[in-house]
Amino acid sequence: MDKNIFKLSDLATVVRSKNAGPFLITLDVFFKDEGTFKIVRDSGAITGPRIAEAYSIREGDIHEITFFEPAAALKITLKRWISSASPGDTDVFGAQQHVPLMNLEVEINGTDSHCTSFGDLFDRRGERA
Repeated sequence: MDKNIFKLSDLATVVRSKNAGPFLITLDVFFKDEGTFKIVRDSGAITGPRIAEAYSIREGDIHEITFFEPAAALKITLKRWISSASPGDTDVFGAQQHVPLMNLEVEINGTDSHCTSFGDLFDRRGERA
């Protein structure tokens, strides 16, 4: 079976971060369509251990990982390593914390039939489905 590795940012239309109060950061990922959402959800790439590794945090600092099908979205909430606006905080709004998530690799089977637009993902990279 043909396998392909994509960065999460290749599969999403929006990857962003923001404060969820002074002690938490929320990471949001919105996918182009329901099919791409299901491919990522079912890939097993979005797990506590992988998020913890990407952010160099303990898995216990991940408050939630939620796939929200009605919006074809993913929400991850993390404990802030330093509270917002405290001395030493370099991102008061939490708006610069999404990059490790953007770079998370997702392995996808090339023959997955969940998504009618799956071929479009390959076209954007200049490869054949």
